Amino acid sequence: MGSDAVFTGFGENTRELEWFVKAGMTPEQALQTATTTGAEMLGKEKELGAIAPGYYADIVAVKGNPLKDINVVIQQVKWVMKGGKVEIDKTKAPKQ
Repeated sequence: MGSDAVFTGFGENTRELEWFVKAGMTPEQALQTATTTGAEMLGKEKELGAIAPGYYADIVAVKGNPLKDINVVIQQVKWVMKGGKVEIDKTKAPKQ
């Protein structure tokens, strides 16, 4: 997913998905713009845009169903893997 963010918009790219849905896309179509469609537009559909053997993939787990409510992708991220390394894990109970 790309962005024309300047100054304060960096790191807030997922908000685009909400706007795509507000403009009439289904949540599935909005997610495709950030994955398969983007990969196709770059000519990288055999390397990016899917979770499959041999593909470069960042994986995000959310609480909820993003196909019913796109906002879970924005507000309910619980786990993130980037480049094969877990970067965020909110699934474990805090250590006491």
